[in-house]
Amino acid sequence: MADAMPGSRGAIVAATAADARDVLAEGPAGFIATSPDEPPLYEPSKRRITWANGTMATLFSADEPNRLRGPQHHWAICDEYAAWRYPEALDMLMFGLRLGQDPRAVIATTPRPTKEVKALLTQPGVIVTRGTTHENLDNLAPAFKEQIIGRYEGTRLGRQELNAEILEEVEGALWSYGLIDRHRVSAHPPLIRVVVAVDPKVSAQAASEAGIVVVGLGVDDHVYVLADLSMDGSPGQWGAQVVSAYNLYAADKIIGEVNNGGDMVESTIRAVDSRVAYDAVRASRGKLTRAEPVSTLYERGMVHHVGMLPGLEDQMCAWAPGEFSPDRMDALVWGVWALKLKDEEEAEEPPKIAKVRSGRVR
Repeated sequence: MADAMPGSRGAIVAATAADARDVLAEGPAGFIATSPDEPPLYEPSKRRITWANGTMATLFSADEPNRLRGPQHHWAICDEYAAWRYPEALDMLMFGLRLGQDPRAVIATTPRPTKEVKALLTQPGVIVTRGTTHENLDNLAPAFKEQIIGRYEGTRLGRQELNAEILEEVEGALWSYGLIDRHRVSAHPPLIRVVVAVDPKVSAQAASEAGIVVVGLGVDDHVYVLADLSMDGSPGQWGAQVVSAYNLYAADKIIGEVNNGGDMVESTIRAVDSRVAYDAVRASRGKLTRAEPVSTLYERGMVHHVGMLPGLEDQMCAWAPGEFSPDRMDALVWGVWALKLKDEEEAEEPPKIAKVRSGRVR
């Protein structure tokens, strides 16, 4: 697009500022590395890429929709739209896509079946193209082919991630994208309690992660899912992530599931910061018994996701009772349980009224 429109102005938008910089600008498949002829001038401090023909592009984060409201562009390139925390960033971008005779945007995304993706596909003037991972095999490492494609080929997640299929809801699942979308919000009210729930990674299994989810209880007595910070890493790495979330969100407590990790969970977290408030929880009943009341709260409109949480939501909507429950979803269930469903009489201490917090999720 930059070569075809000399002297034009463009916007390059990614889910986060780090994605825009590390993937789209500086990455091995980014604009600098793949530009034909001479590399463009890259000015990180200005978030700007300038090509020899005078075309100029500015990097934006979809986490900051209002920064897209004013600038004007001839063209835009948007990456991983389904992972944007605030999908309204696309609307802000479109208001400024008004230069030249034929402004246009290219939007690349994993085809998650969210209402925003489905609506985009039906808009007049939208041309849909699809590409599968198999068409890109020549550019992928042999280990990726063996570990990722070999593991997920034929699975539901594989159909979405590898074959670019938009899938319907899972029969029997406790959650659906429609249910989550119906009660999604872009900002939360003042919060009276916040917890960081962790389902630890205790296995070297490739698909295993440490589920780390931040959940808050609002003054309206509704639950707000603030962040999914789950990760694949060593105990030291996920322990540091948990403590970082605890401090960043001024949480009241860390909730750790100890069915598999036992005392290791607390010792891992306290090795990072011994001062954190921590509660261990143990699942004494089946996953379905624990998850169903949380699902009921969603159906009653009492749980809200603040922005998009794609990794967590994919796990929630793909899980059906009887299957192995995934880590992000388990952490979510424990977080909501701790704020809304736990019997206060059995708590180790009465709930604290923390200082009130308000505003958009950080």
